[in-house]
Amino acid sequence: MAEIPKTEPASGGLDAYIDAASALLGIPLDPAWVAAVGANLTVLHGAAGLVAGFPLPDEAEPAPVFAA
Repeated sequence: MAEIPKTEPASGGLDAYIDAASALLGIPLDPAWVAAVGANLTVLHGAAGLVAGFPLPDEAEPAPVFAA
């Protein structure tokens, strides 16, 4: 199995991103929650890295229709 690189999101702009995204989406955000939102985004970044790092064969194609 391939080694999945562990990366961290750029910390310098995370608070600025949270402020900008919440303003753009019109979501009022109490400043006390910024640290918790940042922690959640860091966890989601790690999960996205697992998905993006999963090796797929070249012949793999996306499913045209999702059916549960």
